[in-house]
Amino acid sequence: MEKKILVLIAVFVTVFSSCDDDRNEEFADYLIARPLVISRTEFANSVDVISPLPIDESGKIYAYQDYVFINDKYKGVHVIDNSNPESPQKIAFIKIAGNVDISIKDDFLFADSITDLIILDISDITNIEQVNRLENVLPGNVVFPGEAQLFEWGTIDYQNEIIVGWETVVERRRIEDVAQPDIFVDEAFNDAGPTSGGDTGQGGSLARFKIVDDYLYAVDSHQINVFEISDLENPKDLEDVFAGFDIETIFNRGEHLFLGSMRGMYIYNISNPAVPTFVSEFQHGTACDPVVVDDNYAYVTLRGGNFCGATESGLYIIDITQIETPELKVIYPMDEPYGLGVKGNKLFVCDGASGLKVYDKSEIPDLEQLNHFKDIVTFDVIPLEEHLLMVGDEVLYQYEYLNDEIRLISSLNLN
Repeated sequence: MEKKILVLIAVFVTVFSSCDDDRNEEFADYLIARPLVISRTEFANSVDVISPLPIDESGKIYAYQDYVFINDKYKGVHVIDNSNPESPQKIAFIKIAGNVDISIKDDFLFADSITDLIILDISDITNIEQVNRLENVLPGNVVFPGEAQLFEWGTIDYQNEIIVGWETVVERRRIEDVAQPDIFVDEAFNDAGPTSGGDTGQGGSLARFKIVDDYLYAVDSHQINVFEISDLENPKDLEDVFAGFDIETIFNRGEHLFLGSMRGMYIYNISNPAVPTFVSEFQHGTACDPVVVDDNYAYVTLRGGNFCGATESGLYIIDITQIETPELKVIYPMDEPYGLGVKGNKLFVCDGASGLKVYDKSEIPDLEQLNHFKDIVTFDVIPLEEHLLMVGDEVLYQYEYLNDEIRLISSLNLN
């Protein structure tokens, strides 16, 4: 009798386990994106300076004088007093709806707010004031969460509401339902260093804003938006320049702009700064792609997977001695690289969850690894004159340069 009961139990467990296996095969985890919506009236009056807040999702990093500015994606900018790098202090939060980028010159901060350009006077950091707002001058400046697999739009009153950002969450969904057109919009994405002249700040390699002398260049997915800013309070919106597809980042060296896109690196000449002109391009497989440049080489990190594409992740070193014909010299494998930076003979690579990697590039294109800071999530770096800034996983890290390595001097939890 006991044997019969045991057999029945075994059959029962097998049958129901099989059912669970079948059910598991019907479902999968997806990263879902939902729009963050505010009224158009609220959007038009969304800029405000308030006391420090915990960061929600750290974005790009910017350094100016004794201050560090860290974007909180779609929400605004955290202001950090970094006069003592060993003990940085959060001092304010600038609310800017839909913000992802900033750039600063002579105490005037330029920031995107979806399609608007905001100008703030930060000469008195304790009394930041908005001095201008140029509406609808960044028409292609709509940022989607590239890592998302599904989009749920919900009900939006486009007459009275505006999308200022996205929230993402992992949820299990029935696989056969994912193909429903009302939530799967992955294809929609296919449509979608210090400079001279004045006291200008410095952004990281993931920046989409760049000030060069009296001009601000702001890239969106297709264009270089050009602004003449000799009158800092009253920028002039000049003719946009079509530059390609899926553009993500901008870097300047001398009279050239280097644009990182999902399809390659585009090089533009700005000897006539009001009208950037195409010089050349380096093509690669589809991948997320920031770029930094020194005298003769461009350094490009490619991150494959998900929305970023199928290209294997790696660090590409490209010879730009002949600027009209850039040539790939070597590829170094990486895990999930994001931002990078160069300073003297050192190259810094943020390799996502694999940490910060530091290389000696004095024998370029051969690299020698000097340091590997593991067990931290890294996003972007700014190599300053005295030390290195790095942001990742809602933490601001600062490192001191040494002869053959670097040393951590402080970390500030932004939460």
